Amino acid sequence: MAQTPSNMLPLGTKAPEFSLLDTVSNKTLSFNDLKGIHGTIVMFICNHCPFVKHVNSELAKLAKDYKSKGINCIAISSNDAENYPQDAPDKMKANAIEQAFIFPYLYDQTQEIAKKYDAACTPDFYIFDKESKLVYRGQLDDSRPGNNIPVTGSDMRHALNCLLNNKENSNPQKPSIGCNIKWK
Repeated sequence: MAQTPSNMLPLGTKAPEFSLLDTVSNKTLSFNDLKGIHGTIVMFICNHCPFVKHVNSELAKLAKDYKSKGINCIAISSNDAENYPQDAPDKMKANAIEQAFIFPYLYDQTQEIAKKYDAACTPDFYIFDKESKLVYRGQLDDSRPGNNIPVTGSDMRHALNCLLNNKENSNPQKPSIGCNIKWK
């Protein structure tokens, strides 16, 4: 497994706007349509990456835990579906249903949005505050396939709790590690 780290977009960056196809509802949705009252998680994921498969159940749980607190989740796949057919929109929809995702799973066919977010790997995570400014980017937690550390979402949960409690997140923000985005 190749291990690609995230690029760590500068904190304070305004969330890049987008309009992308939600593979589940078959509707085109924008960041503004989807952002949460108190914050928004944008995550670049895909179907086939072992790093994403390793955390899928925690992503579903995290979204459910924070939805009622005004935090919305948005998943985006930017992988080249021509060369990686398991990441095609119909397979994305099936995966979202199988994983019980309560968030939209958007397809970035042109890869333009991944470039705007400076996304590098799957999974790659970003948390934006209610003003759509970046307050966290990096890993879900220290767990990786095969390292025997349980998947808890601790890094992101801490960042979300800081955001909700108007506290500064003084914990180090470590890059996410995963498969590289499959560029065209």
